[in-house]
Amino acid sequence: MFDVQKVRADFPILSRKVNGKPLVYLDNGASAQKPQVVIDAINTAYAEEYANVHRGLHTLSTIATEKYESVRGKIARFINAGSEDNIILNSGTTEGINMVSYAWAAPRMQAGDEIVLSIMEHHANIVPWHFLRERLGVVIKWVDVDANGDLDPDAVIAAIGPKTKLVAVTQMSNVLGTVIDVKTICAGAHEKGVPVLVDGSQSAVHMPIDVCDIGADFFAITGHKLYGPSGSGAIYVSPDRMAEMRPFMGGGDMIREVSRDSVIYNDAPMKFEAGTPGIVQTIGLGVALDYMMNIGMDAIAEHEKALCSYARGKLDGLNWLNVQGQSATKGAIFSLTIDGAAHAHDISTVLDKKGVAVRAGTHCAMPLMDHMGVGATCRASFGMYNTVEEVDVLVDALELCHELFG
Repeated sequence: MFDVQKVRADFPILSRKVNGKPLVYLDNGASAQKPQVVIDAINTAYAEEYANVHRGLHTLSTIATEKYESVRGKIARFINAGSEDNIILNSGTTEGINMVSYAWAAPRMQAGDEIVLSIMEHHANIVPWHFLRERLGVVIKWVDVDANGDLDPDAVIAAIGPKTKLVAVTQMSNVLGTVIDVKTICAGAHEKGVPVLVDGSQSAVHMPIDVCDIGADFFAITGHKLYGPSGSGAIYVSPDRMAEMRPFMGGGDMIREVSRDSVIYNDAPMKFEAGTPGIVQTIGLGVALDYMMNIGMDAIAEHEKALCSYARGKLDGLNWLNVQGQSATKGAIFSLTIDGAAHAHDISTVLDKKGVAVRAGTHCAMPLMDHMGVGATCRASFGMYNTVEEVDVLVDALELCHELFG
């Protein structure tokens, strides 16, 4: 049974105070806090076991290599990737999507070819495709969300035309919390012979993930949202797409042999992992995934579902508060504006005085902000350690904002 107080006890930062108030950390959509086991693993790796990986034969290098490489298998189990050979380790989702842009898309696209995106994508799943628009003349086709913030899978599939070479879509909006039916999108796109990239940055921390069931060709995750260190992450690449990719970066580890006149590349996935990696960050990510899997992703999802339902009821009861996006398949992410003169930054500042940490701005989703007709929102995003009592603290702080600005 999920015990939120037991979970909270594992995160040392949650016991601190901010501005004299108990910390209510609701900025998980930007980055999650770290449990003590992750902090300990990082300290141990640096203090007792640090060395570079893969090429050393000494004891420390062997320990570091074994711990680092074990994470590949943990990620494969976490998202049911089938094989750890389908996992490319990297610094996070941004690097993963850029790798797909450079290593897979750029070599096979030309002027007039199309990439289909939803309007709710994070900039990390927009800007790499703009690179191809600028440099190759690729066309970006946009699919809008409806008034509730829902993305119709059939609308995405209908946007696929004869020149479409890729669909790139998030599984969970980092602004609205909307959960997208990416499985249906993948099936429809594949019927038309088009691969699909899924941005799993937000979804992977909140729900069980099965990339084989989804059918994604590419699935990107980022460690710092998964209660792991920043600078860690991975991308799943299906075997067919992996075989089509050319190396993204050149350097050590991704080669088997180098001479004056030629280079022989390593086998995948090492072929796409050039240079000294984020060794300790990746080890920390593996510990974070163990921690989550030990709790159980189903249990985490059920806790957050109840938390989301409670928060929706409380926030919807504030008739002066605008909650952007009212999808029935919404996760515990709430983007808020207050009627009147209050800017999102003002709201965030007042909430901080009450110990409530939220994010204010465009959340790296400017096209979605333009579509919704807002300049910025105040975003409260929940994680597995948050409680209904913290929802009440948020609501009380928002009522103070209404008194000040409404």
